[in-house]
Amino acid sequence: MNTFIQLDQVSVKFRIYHNPSPSLKDTAVNLLTGNKKLNDFRDFFALHDITLKINPGDRVGLIGLNGAGKSTLLKTISGIYRPHQGKISINGRITPLMELGAGFDPEQTGRKNIYLNGALLGFSPAEMQEKEREISEFSELDDFLDLPVKYYSSGMYGRLAFSIAAATEPEILMIDEVFATGDGHFVEKSTQRIQQMVEKSSILIVVSHAIGQIRRLCNRVIFLDHGNIINDGAPDVVIDQYMQKIASIK
Repeated sequence: MNTFIQLDQVSVKFRIYHNPSPSLKDTAVNLLTGNKKLNDFRDFFALHDITLKINPGDRVGLIGLNGAGKSTLLKTISGIYRPHQGKISINGRITPLMELGAGFDPEQTGRKNIYLNGALLGFSPAEMQEKEREISEFSELDDFLDLPVKYYSSGMYGRLAFSIAAATEPEILMIDEVFATGDGHFVEKSTQRIQQMVEKSSILIVVSHAIGQIRRLCNRVIFLDHGNIINDGAPDVVIDQYMQKIASIK
């Protein structure tokens, strides 16, 4: 499959309410005075006019300060956020390693959530049935899979969520600061699995503040700032520019 990701003039806008829940008194005063601004808000662009093409073999690192738009870009590509304007074209199945377990139903068992989360990743029940044993063994939660996940510890929750995502064969792998989860033993095992997934994927996009990991994993780096692409190119060049930006604001 010729995997690719194409973004054409994509913008994502959010609305911030300064007083999202006005009191009854505020509402009455506003109505009596004729002030229609019951909910004062402002709009801001988390991504602004993003155009880029990501091709097979690309290992792309997204870098930038907090709030630069890195995670928003990943979530927009993966379909969690819809663009306010612009067009996104994707060819290939996306495996997201970000906000693991976000689609879990806490009232359902771990086993049920394997199938629910698998469906969110685009897999049929039959496909997830084939993966169930692998997920059970990798997560080391065999004895707890028939327990509702609301009773899981945070470590158990993370292990199951990671094991579900890691059981997929990635075409487009997206990682957002998820390089390890759980205790020391599981950290080592999950790190090795991520490396295997990276090697098998056609396209990798990774968000990390660990510049060493970006240098090691990526052949292309995109520097974002306030929702805009500042630079897109060779890792050493773009990372040096980013580090100069950090130095200038200290």
